[in-house]
Amino acid sequence: MTENANPVIKSTGEPDASTESLERLDRVLDAAGELLVRWGYRRVTIEDVADRAGIGKGTVYLHFPNKEALFLTVLLRGYRSVVGGIVSRMRADPREVLPGRMTRSLFLALLADPVARPIYFGDTELLGRLAKEAANTLGPLRQRGTELNHAHFQLLREAGLLRTDRTLAEQHYLLQAVGAGFWFLESFELPSAPAGPAARAELQEYALVAALEPADRPEPTPELAEAVARLYESQLDAIDEEWRRRVR
Repeated sequence: MTENANPVIKSTGEPDASTESLERLDRVLDAAGELLVRWGYRRVTIEDVADRAGIGKGTVYLHFPNKEALFLTVLLRGYRSVVGGIVSRMRADPREVLPGRMTRSLFLALLADPVARPIYFGDTELLGRLAKEAANTLGPLRQRGTELNHAHFQLLREAGLLRTDRTLAEQHYLLQAVGAGFWFLESFELPSAPAGPAARAELQEYALVAALEPADRPEPTPELAEAVARLYESQLDAIDEEWRRRVR
């Protein structure tokens, strides 16, 4: 499931945000995320979410003015979970700053999270009428994420961890193309596909290592990993700010 919402809510610093209220909000967002994946945005109602969360419909409206605000918050929480996972993995293992390893880990994390996966890829069929507003809300955040990714790659270049025979823009395109290509292939049953997710993730890493990393690269240092993690951690602050605009 997606990362617990409490870190975001607590960051508001509001003294009246009781533990009971936070737990109730978690249940609402969990229920909304599960129903979104199961039924799609068009079919789910506030009443459905309340029933699933085991609370009254009026209680949902204590936190959200309408259905759109509720589900946009679900999307923000899913996106936060993805970015937070990247930050945590980099701090746990400096090799996670490498494009191949980062993509491999992200692929496996999204496969394991049925809520974050369609949110991360902007599944228009699932999101329905919410897709346009989601693009308006998440679009600037994702554009900022692209800028952070370029800064990330620049740090890798300076540390000798990326090849320099292609521009940063070209290398970023390669990163996106490999990742998107593997997700596209997940929709098909190909006889040649490796049997398990780990094997398919390893192939993504293999492709990106060959395309982006010099053969004689050094090992990433903890100091570099922390610098890159802080780049992406700043994205969490931007997501939290967007979150606060919607949650009562």
